[in-house]
Amino acid sequence: MKIVLLDGEALNPGDLSWAPLEALGQLTVYPQGTNDPDEVIRRIGDADVVLCNKTPVGRRVFENCPSIRLLCVVATGYNVVDTAAAKEFGIPVCNVPAYGTEMVAQFAIGLLLEVCHHVGLHNESVHAGEWERCPNFCYWKTPIMELAGKTMGIIGFGRIGRAVGRIAKALGMHVLATGSRECPEGLAIAEYTDLDTVLKEADVLSLHCPLFPETERMINRDTLAKMKDGAILINNSRGGLIDEQAVADALNAGKLRAAAVDVVTVEPILPSNPLLTAKNCIITPHMSWAATECRQRIVDITAANIRAFEAGSPQNVVNP
Repeated sequence: MKIVLLDGEALNPGDLSWAPLEALGQLTVYPQGTNDPDEVIRRIGDADVVLCNKTPVGRRVFENCPSIRLLCVVATGYNVVDTAAAKEFGIPVCNVPAYGTEMVAQFAIGLLLEVCHHVGLHNESVHAGEWERCPNFCYWKTPIMELAGKTMGIIGFGRIGRAVGRIAKALGMHVLATGSRECPEGLAIAEYTDLDTVLKEADVLSLHCPLFPETERMINRDTLAKMKDGAILINNSRGGLIDEQAVADALNAGKLRAAAVDVVTVEPILPSNPLLTAKNCIITPHMSWAATECRQRIVDITAANIRAFEAGSPQNVVNP
């Protein structure tokens, strides 16, 4: 069996072993992805199994690579694959659900805590000698915010949203949730309500929903206008959920106290992205998922997806 991974370096820059995949067949790993369908077709060649992370795989690829029997996305999100076209060609598309639920939730709260405390800024300040020169026993360069008693609004209350809600509740926050069906686990964490109420009541708004046409740019001038003055926006879900210019304008005008994002609309980030020059905006390079444990889980579950397919019982199929 020939296996091709179209863009392996982000998943494994060299600190993991490909052994679980190499045990299944002849593995070829291309480090960097490509948006050129001709190059994707060349890389796939006569491979039986195609693995991808962010490299687009569409109808043209399926038309020109008849050997493909299985496509595995080495991530949870699979919007880079034309799943409907894959289905027409009889190709199951598998993903890796729930590999990083706790890590992504942890990172969202980490972004929030950085907004509240600016630990990095103060660490740099101390190492630069500012504490040595301070006439008092302590100082702080930014306002510090306590989260207990504040309201956390979560849009998208699936696995990750609920994990964020659990941590927020442990910090003493009141949690409001919208965008997912009620479930017993969620009811133990949050009060379910409508989007307008979440926008109106949230001191912190955290996004944890998929990017679909109906959610694209859901945080825009109109929805921002409904939010509290001085609210905080957290997004480590998908960059396209927000209108970046509208958020930058809200930050610069003081409508938002701060924003912290791990994702942007175009990645890698463009120098023209308005968030780069906006006030009080923390940006990290789409790394919420990248703990060693999570990336190893992706490799292991992807190998399990291939084994299940070979055994005639495909699992984690998103286009049944």
